[in-house]
Amino acid sequence: MPPFVSRRLRPAALLRLSFLVLVAALGLPAQAQHDQTPELGAITQRWLDAALAQAPAGALPLRLEVSMGQLDTRLRLAACARVEPYLPAGARLWGRTRLGLRCLDGAVRWNVFLPLTVKAYGPAWVLSGNVAAGAVLAEQDAIEAEVDWAAESAAIVANPQAWVGRVAARPLAAGQALRQNMVRAPDLFKSGAQVRVVAQGPGYAVTASGQALSAGSEGQNVRVRMTSGRVIAGIVLEDGTIEAAL
Repeated sequence: MPPFVSRRLRPAALLRLSFLVLVAALGLPAQAQHDQTPELGAITQRWLDAALAQAPAGALPLRLEVSMGQLDTRLRLAACARVEPYLPAGARLWGRTRLGLRCLDGAVRWNVFLPLTVKAYGPAWVLSGNVAAGAVLAEQDAIEAEVDWAAESAAIVANPQAWVGRVAARPLAAGQALRQNMVRAPDLFKSGAQVRVVAQGPGYAVTASGQALSAGSEGQNVRVRMTSGRVIAGIVLEDGTIEAAL
């Protein structure tokens, strides 16, 4: 399948353009607007540039769209010589979020929140038909398309090697973009199967066999009943071996 091709603006460029309209959305009184608009725009731009500079190097360029809500129209913000934009704790520039704006130097200190919706369009794999829970996904089950990565909290699975051959974690519907919480590794053994257990401790390793108390896939934490009757927990390795720490 040919690689996905699309024209995209770099995130910094598009967000810079979007945030130039921030002042208009603030609904400041006329006098405050006249005094604060240039400084507010410059401070917001510097903050935004710094936030974008912290993005992981080599990340896919996404086509970003920022929709801004409005502050409560009943607000009457006093003039302020220094306004600081910030992301509230737990918030991020992704999906439905909000930007904090606080006055640090004014006759009246104020702190308000501007609602934002940040959409991030990029290549993804979209299901071409319904998939039953537990079904193994094949290459023909999805096609490449542009979707909003920020529409849901779960990360997009952009690389086909990350979903082809994996199992649907729940019933999936045609048109859904594949995300990490929709797929899982296939089971390497069933509940009740005899499995090999490698138990490690300080300076030693012991290999034994036991009975799996549940089905297990690579990376999953499972419990195993040993021949002694003791139940231990461990991580399933790529070959189906259970690695347990004692």
